Amino acid sequence: MTDFKADPAFEAGSVFAVDWPLCQVRLQDDARFPWLILLPRVEGAVELDDLTPAQRAGLMEEIVRAGEVVRALAETAGRPIDKLNTAALGNVTRQLHVHVVGRRRDDGLWPDPIWGRPGAVRLEEADLEALLRAIREA
Repeated sequence: MTDFKADPAFEAGSVFAVDWPLCQVRLQDDARFPWLILLPRVEGAVELDDLTPAQRAGLMEEIVRAGEVVRALAETAGRPIDKLNTAALGNVTRQLHVHVVGRRRDDGLWPDPIWGRPGAVRLEEADLEALLRAIREA
């Protein structure tokens, strides 16, 4: 896993946070939502079935962990989430990745999907650093 490279498309809208046992964890740079992206560090993985059974089990555990982190980030911000969305879409970026996003009934896009919607609000530098620190400490 040492030669792992995230698809360059992730660099445009997200920031590296930390490596967990299986996945690279990235913070989506959008202040509207607490949002993590998990990228399994498995060369050539596009679909879930490209992972071994052990890797799939590890991914599920890291998805649950990411959900806990997303909830904690929202709570810390004083904006607890109403729903946790988890998706592995990959229509734009083939590299296997899983989005874990906190949604609120008042988030502006509710109840619509957030995928591919314009209007992202970049995080302020201080907020970005605080979120990255919280993710790394979780």
